[in-house]
Amino acid sequence: MTRLTWLIVASAIACGGGSGGGDGGGSGSADHGASVLELHAGPSRAGAYVDAAFTPAAAAALHRDTSFHATYSGAAFAQALYLDRGGARDLVIAATVANQVTAFDPTGAMVWQVDLGTPQPMPNPTEAADCGNVNPLGVTGTPVIDPASGTLYLNAMVRDGNAAHHRIFALAVDTGATRPGWPIDVATALASSATPFVSAAENQRGGLTLVGGRIYVPYGGHAGDCGHYRGWVVSVPVDQPGAPTAFATVSTQAGAWTPGGVSSDGTSVFAVFGNGQGGTIWAQSETVIRFGAGATFSGGARDFWAPTNWPALDQTDKDLAGPAMPLDLPGATPSALLVAFGKDGNVYLLARDNLGGIGSPVAQLPATSNEILNTPTLYRTASATYVAFRGHGVTGCPGLTGGSNVVSVKITPGSPPQLSLAWCAGSGGNGSPITTTTDGTANPIVWVVGAETDQRLHGYDGDTGAVVFAGGGANDVLGSTSRFITPIVAKGRIFVAADGQLHAFTTH
Repeated sequence: MTRLTWLIVASAIACGGGSGGGDGGGSGSADHGASVLELHAGPSRAGAYVDAAFTPAAAAALHRDTSFHATYSGAAFAQALYLDRGGARDLVIAATVANQVTAFDPTGAMVWQVDLGTPQPMPNPTEAADCGNVNPLGVTGTPVIDPASGTLYLNAMVRDGNAAHHRIFALAVDTGATRPGWPIDVATALASSATPFVSAAENQRGGLTLVGGRIYVPYGGHAGDCGHYRGWVVSVPVDQPGAPTAFATVSTQAGAWTPGGVSSDGTSVFAVFGNGQGGTIWAQSETVIRFGAGATFSGGARDFWAPTNWPALDQTDKDLAGPAMPLDLPGATPSALLVAFGKDGNVYLLARDNLGGIGSPVAQLPATSNEILNTPTLYRTASATYVAFRGHGVTGCPGLTGGSNVVSVKITPGSPPQLSLAWCAGSGGNGSPITTTTDGTANPIVWVVGAETDQRLHGYDGDTGAVVFAGGGANDVLGSTSRFITPIVAKGRIFVAADGQLHAFTTH
């Protein structure tokens, strides 16, 4: 039974400044002011924000707003979201592994809070899930907001009836109340599927998206690869939640597990699947797949790509990693691209209109000897197009030091387009980076949280990697932050969902 806690907010203030979440990759999404409606500010997962407040001089003076005191229960693996409604009625929403979802106003005062059920304890050997490094396991994937209907969609892992359940919720953004017909229990709704959905073995780590009136939710296994799981993408019509459709990989394992989740160019949906159990016949592991409506997969070579060395990647647990980031690159042949990544440290460019099946990518760069698993940021400046991510083991990179773990790769138009190392900087910890510009290309700053390391926010010049913000002073430490956590930008502020508390940084 859902417990809803109401709090009446007596006073609120409007946030100043002009800003907007940018998609950066041509998703075709509508403009909703400064709203951050899903992971990395849009379905392309670019994480590219436009906010005039973040000039280099102002960013150097960034500091945590200690008057913004927004607390909740549980660790935050999901990114916070921001709904711009013109000022005092704005909402900042956070969801945690305690299955608690909380909405705050711009001052940090709680507006509503809802508990979605008991989270699943992990590891859980009684349900053949004797691994996993998130305990308890509740909401881990970043939700998505539909501003037109005022609905927040998310997946929660719930312990109910002495068993694990993945349930997809639809909550009213004004109250946190569950919409009629929701939640849906994924295993129950897919009971007639030829492939069983094994709730306890599946984790929902990747960000959700909303395309064409359908919610898309990716699933993969737990850390340690235990239990009988597969890679899944579940598609739920928002107007008919009882009729979901789904894709499951032929191979066991092969999870769509990385935090970038599913992505979209506004028409197609893309998901990336990791290593399977191995074998000599390709069974949808180590692959990028384009889906049609309802998570339908044609099976044709135009709609998937896998590297020719997929068997070796399978055997060495070198997952192909998401998200697959749509990019339109004028002057390149092809110009409609996808950018993908891997545990083997490679950055890949793929032809978005014809992925090509098993074969060579359009371009490939061994950017690091270590894995690329976080959600990168894809951004443009006045001089070039870049993708930045966390990585180790880089050689020959401008700005490289012993502690560097933020890597930026330049994407240059050509026939075919080319990839090259642009700069390295550190330390960025284990967070996922985003980018701000003041007008779409000017004053680019790459921001990343020192998750699991110094617990500070860091900023780097997007063209050169030079330090813009070094983490601040004693009051700017975030406390505990979870791996892969990503900040958001709204109305001249940067918000970070840390464990137990949402933090706000300001230039004022």
